[in-house]
Amino acid sequence: MTSHAALRIAPIRASVSDAEWQARLDLAACYRLCEGYGMSDMIYTHITARVPDSPAHFLINPNGMLFGEITASSLLKVSVDGDVLYKPDLPYGLHPAGFTIHSAIYRARPDAMAAMHTHTVAGMAVSSLKCGLLPLTQTATRFYGRIAYHEFRGPERDPSERDALAKTIGPLNTCILRNHGMLTLGESVPEAFTAMWGLERACQAQLQAMACNTELNMPSDEVVAKSCAMYDPPNSRRYGLLEWPGLLRKLDLADSSWRD
Repeated sequence: MTSHAALRIAPIRASVSDAEWQARLDLAACYRLCEGYGMSDMIYTHITARVPDSPAHFLINPNGMLFGEITASSLLKVSVDGDVLYKPDLPYGLHPAGFTIHSAIYRARPDAMAAMHTHTVAGMAVSSLKCGLLPLTQTATRFYGRIAYHEFRGPERDPSERDALAKTIGPLNTCILRNHGMLTLGESVPEAFTAMWGLERACQAQLQAMACNTELNMPSDEVVAKSCAMYDPPNSRRYGLLEWPGLLRKLDLADSSWRD
């Protein structure tokens, strides 16, 4: 039995615009991929997408559904002011911290169309290191010098935290929430997901290298600068566009219920 049937979520394709439905499909796929690649935290993190033809609204998971259960029709539609405009007929509502973090982004960044927040073990560990993410690997240089660091002041449930978080992130698309986890933004869901995928692997590699209890082979400043420049426009392609179709094929081969 699929998760859609188990939860009896009524399909809403006929009642939303084509643009919103596509955003719902991409976001539902992102939740399933997050689960499949080991980046979920049961029900405790969140991924969102702005509604393209209604930019003051965004889509987010109901607080109680596992990431592997999310479908396109199950996502909440909320305003940046906290009004829930659509929710499925389930006893799950809006997560306060999820609303605070993601409404902060969409209020401050008109260019942001998606945001992904994780509590992976590697992400939490690096967020707790004074040094943060180091340019130890080629993967890490994609993000090095482009990461905002937001100090931990307790769970982000206070609406006043929105301005502080927006100020920390500024124009950047990657943020390490100190003693908490990681956050990526993108002009699309695929971009936010592939950024988190790369950031997660960079954190994992750093932690494994540091755990070896031997001297680290840190690249020179010149090599780091050259490597980082590789990811500057116009040198770098926009991540997500090439990867996404293959990732969707992978999902469909395993279980296509995310499309419901």
